[in-house]
Amino acid sequence: MKKPDKNGDIKQVTQKQINRRNFVAFSIFAGFNALVYGGWRWLNNSAEETAGVTGGAKKLLRRALNKDELVFRNAFSNNHLVQTYPKSMAAKEVRVNSEIGIDDKDFDPAAWSLVVTKKNGAKLNLSLKDIMALPKSEIVFDFKCVEGWDQISHWGGVKFTDFIAHYNLQEESLMQYVGMATPDKTYYIGLDMPSALHPQTLLAYEMNGQLLKVQHGQPLRLIIPVKYGIKNLKRIGTITFSNERPPDYWAEQGYDYYSGL
Repeated sequence: MKKPDKNGDIKQVTQKQINRRNFVAFSIFAGFNALVYGGWRWLNNSAEETAGVTGGAKKLLRRALNKDELVFRNAFSNNHLVQTYPKSMAAKEVRVNSEIGIDDKDFDPAAWSLVVTKKNGAKLNLSLKDIMALPKSEIVFDFKCVEGWDQISHWGGVKFTDFIAHYNLQEESLMQYVGMATPDKTYYIGLDMPSALHPQTLLAYEMNGQLLKVQHGQPLRLIIPVKYGIKNLKRIGTITFSNERPPDYWAEQGYDYYSGL
């Protein structure tokens, strides 16, 4: 085989040289795969983390996830907004990926109330009518799931920052975390306060201009575009504030606690 060298001159490339190059390329490929497999085996055989607020992951993996969280949190800014889209691009049939916490067949939306526990222990009991009386905001964004799918969807509700201001929860907003749970307490999340106070975070009661359906979190759900879908709690029953990480359903199963985008 003949090929030009760097000066444009034609030189003969022997089969022996071709074989040598193929062997080198194959050896690099095989070595890389052996390294990846060895790393996976090493991680897979390493000790598991002690179950607590997080659980189900290897210690080394949890350590890496926590390091990633520090990077995300240091780079986080309210000036970084997720991309939004015109309403015409929103899906008419919005995907449903979980019914944990909303599968109670006896649930009565009319009897629902949102219970907010303040720093001093006092509780606010709010109806959907109370929440809908606040200024309404809408967002059309690309909802992303940890399972790998995404979908542009249209939501309406109250900005969490407006909710905080209206109900004089400024002192609570100085704490580090927000906890939310479904009325039956079977699904629950923990959020870092900066993400909760992001200007695009909503307490949503509408989808595509209509009140939420049961499978999408009726009567009130969280829409937090800076997080993966696992943090977008359906059917919020309680909201709490703390300086310690609240329990988080998927973090207890080995997932990333922060789950930021």
